Amino acid sequence: MRIVIKVGTSTLAHTTGQLNIRRVELLCKVMSDLKNAGHEIILVSSGAIGMGVGKLSLKARPTDMATKQAAAAVGQCELMYTYDKLFSEYHHTVAQILLTGADLRDTERRDNFHRTLFRLLELGALPIINENDTVATEEISIGDNDSLGAIVAVNAGADLLILLSDIDGLYDADPHSHPDARLIPVVGELTDEVLALAGGAGSSLGTGGMATKLHAAQLAVADGIDMVIANGADPEVLYRIVDGEAVGTRFLGKGRAV
Repeated sequence: MRIVIKVGTSTLAHTTGQLNIRRVELLCKVMSDLKNAGHEIILVSSGAIGMGVGKLSLKARPTDMATKQAAAAVGQCELMYTYDKLFSEYHHTVAQILLTGADLRDTERRDNFHRTLFRLLELGALPIINENDTVATEEISIGDNDSLGAIVAVNAGADLLILLSDIDGLYDADPHSHPDARLIPVVGELTDEVLALAGGAGSSLGTGGMATKLHAAQLAVADGIDMVIANGADPEVLYRIVDGEAVGTRFLGKGRAV
């Protein structure tokens, strides 16, 4: 399978913004193993701004554009250094691709992205994609990496999109305020009722939340791609998802029966 795995800041970093070393090491090990098994892996990684916040010893995620971009510039270096080091231990070569919304809206630039991405896969590299936060502004930003993950999955012709976050999946109510909320294992259709289950923003270091994940699901399933939301606290959950086990919430691509 060709699998796009989106990893959120809350999975990669501690609440301090510093790298969660144990988790990231296991994440890279599992993805390397899945690649060894013959799967094509594309990683959409958050974390540049969050890690920059920690590296620069800022007290909170910045709200002004200049400091966000500065934090991203610092954090992206740390992020790619870490990925390169860890994947190299398992003899895999990584490649960085940074995108803005303008890159995906402009036909020529999008075609260039396609050619680069597919050639990297042909060469056996593992593409690591993030929004180019160092130059992105409100006018050209994609906005969140859940949506970016879905856009990449569609452009890559992926078989599966996996969103790893700090939540177990989609619930029928907010589990933080409703202890009896139930996890929804499968969503066959994104009805208005399902979309209404979206809550607020995600972690303090990230930009996501259930609303961005449901938007990503709309993009993915419309292209016939299954999408899974799962908790990234244990990266070995990826094995179970790829094996088709019932983990988190699976959104079925259009044309598939519930």
